[in-house]
Amino acid sequence: MTVNTTAEHRSPATAPTGERADLLAMLATHRHFLRFTTRDLDDEQAAARTTASELCLGGLIKHVSAVEQGWADFLVDGPSALGDFDSLTEEDFARRADEFRMLPGETLAGVLDAYAEVARRTDELVAALPDLDATQPLPKAPWFQDAHWSVRRVLLHIIAETAQHAGHADIIRESLDGAKSMG
Repeated sequence: MTVNTTAEHRSPATAPTGERADLLAMLATHRHFLRFTTRDLDDEQAAARTTASELCLGGLIKHVSAVEQGWADFLVDGPSALGDFDSLTEEDFARRADEFRMLPGETLAGVLDAYAEVARRTDELVAALPDLDATQPLPKAPWFQDAHWSVRRVLLHIIAETAQHAGHADIIRESLDGAKSMG
């Protein structure tokens, strides 16, 4: 069932309260920590690999932005927004790999601006969705054990993904120049 976000089904244009406010506040906190790891960096530093991993700070922000956008699209459009794992092409896998690095011509400012736009859209969507219990069927993928996820579960997944990668970013930043997000 596709979640209906037409005007007649939206909540009033007021600030979210209760559970929605809590979920969005938690997501905002982890978004802040992720963005904070890039403070005072230039594009070259944001693209630098500082650990054995392929990850860089700009790439992590690109990845988290793409994941959040994909899940927000899923809430509106259902499983077609994410696609089935079995139908992914070599180009799809290459595009996913490019999410983890800054490509020629990309800037940290551009990556952060794109992430801010994704965050704005997600926040508006969460405020407008009529029911956090509404579900969508998941696309086919080896990592999904459930048949459906609720809006709430998708939001919890976005929060967990953002928090996990904020931790990765903190390690990358500390390896780059010793700066820490906390402590």
